[in-house]
Amino acid sequence: MTRAAHAFWIDSPGRAAVREVALPEPGADEVLVRTLFTGVSRGTETLVFGGRVPENQYAAMRAPFQEGDFPGPVKYGYLNVGVVEEGPDALVGRTVFCLYPHQTRYVVPAAAVTPVPESVPAGRAVLAGTVETAVNALWDAAPLAGDRIAVVGGGMVGCSVAALLARFPGVRVQLVDADPGRARVAEALGVDFAPPADAAGDRDLVVHASATEQGLTRSLELLRPEGTVVELSWYGDRHVALPLGEAFHSRRLTLRSSQVGTVSPARSATRTHADRLALALDLLADPALDALVTGESPFAQLPDVMPRLASGELPALCHRIRYGDGPA
Repeated sequence: MTRAAHAFWIDSPGRAAVREVALPEPGADEVLVRTLFTGVSRGTETLVFGGRVPENQYAAMRAPFQEGDFPGPVKYGYLNVGVVEEGPDALVGRTVFCLYPHQTRYVVPAAAVTPVPESVPAGRAVLAGTVETAVNALWDAAPLAGDRIAVVGGGMVGCSVAALLARFPGVRVQLVDADPGRARVAEALGVDFAPPADAAGDRDLVVHASATEQGLTRSLELLRPEGTVVELSWYGDRHVALPLGEAFHSRRLTLRSSQVGTVSPARSATRTHADRLALALDLLADPALDALVTGESPFAQLPDVMPRLASGELPALCHRIRYGDGPA
């Protein structure tokens, strides 16, 4: 028997629609999930929506359950929370997180879903993929007790990193962003805030997540001698120029990348992707992280919402998409 569901597809750069899709019967080791919420990861998803994935990154940028190919038609997304309706007894009725696109129902291997802890509301659990990115970044960055740290870029990823750093003993964290409205988010997360011109310098560590050339340049300026910038931004098809001919060498600065596609080398011998995601979900028990969800729309409106997110007309950190009457 074939069942129908509805999915969000990018037909071509800048154009999207909701399509009806056919679902297979779940096999013995598969689950049928009814979606409650998805999240739009604004930075990456709007680059995909605009057709700005470089051709040489098509393979690296594929989402786990993506259908179609860049630049389109493509079904893309990876922040999905739903309820298991059919599958192994241990999972039926459980709220789960899955790296699945925006779709009303779907069938995946049971191993692809992670149960959401009872302490985490389903509506907050859409942040799991981004908090997982922050966990990996901190494994790469290895902050120490008492460090002075700046997070440059108050988007979804930067704010997630700041929220986790706020838990480190003795660490002084400042969120740096050109949007003064991010000060309210910083306050909710328990960290300081400053615009770029007023940011505190002499930082032991700077985590950069603004995806701008100016932000990365400012990140280098904020370091103490022998300090490190961990670069989390993904620039799509843009080229970035940096002042590496000034004090970069004399101050012995370090610029290193971090990317969530692989587990940080600092933990890869002892942690799996599943371990990292489970940790991210546990960390979401903190209600302060609700500050990262800055808007919500019904699924049927997503083809109209995505262009507004991409243009900046609809400002957002994580914009949550609601399906049916799922609990918050």
